[in-house]
Amino acid sequence: MSSFPMAPLFRQSVGFDRFNDLFESALRNDTGSSYPPYNIEKHGDDQYRIVVAAAGFEESDLDLQVERSVLTISGGPRESEAENVTYLHQGIAQRAFKLSFRLADHIEVKGAALNSGLLNIDLVRVVPEEAKPKRIPINADQRPALEG
Repeated sequence: MSSFPMAPLFRQSVGFDRFNDLFESALRNDTGSSYPPYNIEKHGDDQYRIVVAAAGFEESDLDLQVERSVLTISGGPRESEAENVTYLHQGIAQRAFKLSFRLADHIEVKGAALNSGLLNIDLVRVVPEEAKPKRIPINADQRPALEG
């Protein structure tokens, strides 16, 4: 796979400080698999959503964990409930998977829901007061504090 510059795509991105890394790692995809497919959506300056196509999976088949700013989504097939079923064609994949996403600073997982075969994971950027920029007033009539 040839490498191409991603910088022009991320000039306007807000939220994932390492958005570029996120997409580059998705493009590299060490396992060579693109299963299951997913989207990364932006819903405002501080709100994001990861949507994973989890057709055939139930909530109990899926596991979400955040550890050291890495969101890991894993799923595995459940035991077959119908022993007498023979598939003539099985096009709905239910193989085990594991997806990992590196989250930027101050990005938190707000919640997750499984609806119509899509796993929606809502993320929000929560910047603490001490990390927000502060405006410093300029007072022309006062002497600088460091002068003798």
